Amino acid sequence: MTAPRQVLPGSTYLVTRRCSQRQLLLTPSPSTNQVFLYVLALAAKRHGILLHAFCVLSNHYHLVLTDPSARLPAFLQLLDALVARALNASLGRWESFWAPQSFSAVALLSPADILDKTAYTLANPVAAGLVRSARSWPGLWSSPASFGSVLSVSRPALFFDPKGFLPQSLDLELSAPPGFLSLESFRAQVAAALAEREALAASSPDGFLGPERVLSQRPTSTPRPHEPRRGLRPRIASRDKWKRIEALRRLKLFLAAYRDALDDWCAGRRRVLFPAGTYLMRVVHGASCAGAG
Repeated sequence: MTAPRQVLPGSTYLVTRRCSQRQLLLTPSPSTNQVFLYVLALAAKRHGILLHAFCVLSNHYHLVLTDPSARLPAFLQLLDALVARALNASLGRWESFWAPQSFSAVALLSPADILDKTAYTLANPVAAGLVRSARSWPGLWSSPASFGSVLSVSRPALFFDPKGFLPQSLDLELSAPPGFLSLESFRAQVAAALAEREALAASSPDGFLGPERVLSQRPTSTPRPHEPRRGLRPRIASRDKWKRIEALRRLKLFLAAYRDALDDWCAGRRRVLFPAGTYLMRVVHGASCAGAG
């Protein structure tokens, strides 16, 4: 059984999800790009998510976002489910779109960690050997210059009922995350960190696939064999050792308190108080939950 996730209001995350069997089901195309961006805007608006940066590669996506109201699971459920249904319909597929247990939401503990993971997200097309400059990635990608802007996206003709209840168009704002002096400061720091990562990746002897070859790939293909398949799945990230240790200690205390509360609940004691950050028991079963403060 997967350990419960602590979902606290105001947390900033790096979110990642991979396609089933590492297939290139998100290969860039006008329709795929529009579907993903529209659903992203829809899910963010419905659940009050603040989006800071995104990159959608051919077989996975990365988002950097802040969750003011502790609604991250509901946001991701809507995003992943609707993207999967729409793109499966366009590809004539019926199988699972997302790889099981590939979801990752890493809490970012400080502005330095947010900066690092934002640069990591935006440098992903270069680090993966796909394009020499992230700006030439033909899929969805938020440039540092776009921070602070509002993207307007129309409801796709693909899959979505033109007479349905979903909005005909939606706006998606790319905001600066908490902890930065200004939007301009965040933009400049990300641009510098991205340039460093791109320069490092440019020294790779393997070369780059290039935008044309990226676009010509079949969605049912899989990437090069040496792409990592497994690795660590952390729940927090911090470059500060002591902040990381303290966050892990808090997470351990949360898990212990959650287990004790769940034992009481299963024993029929419904007046038990679950720890702050409890999501499923609170939302689905109506359990009482301590305040985040």
